[in-house]
Amino acid sequence: MSFAPGDVVVVPFPYADALAEKRRPAVVVSSPHLEREHRLVWLVMVTSTTRRWRGDVPVTDLATTGLPVSCVVRPAKIACVGAPRILRKLGALCPADWKAVRASLARYRSP
Repeated sequence: MSFAPGDVVVVPFPYADALAEKRRPAVVVSSPHLEREHRLVWLVMVTSTTRRWRGDVPVTDLATTGLPVSCVVRPAKIACVGAPRILRKLGALCPADWKAVRASLARYRSP
């Protein structure tokens, strides 16, 4: 399976503060080149929590994402996983939400 930037997938997403993981939705933020060349995918977390972090991006179009409840994309939590670990694709962010995620990610890039 091949994944594109903005795709919403289900993956065992690693915890940042523990040696554990949780099956959850995530958004692909890497180029397809990374997957083709190394079988890796960069993902950012999707969460339904009501506690917001700075940089969170609300998902405005649930129908295109395949998500069942209101969620936010959390670009502050990024992971690199092997493409075979991705369980399935749910959908994709709408163009406006994908643009907002890219802008939020830009806050964390080095110049």
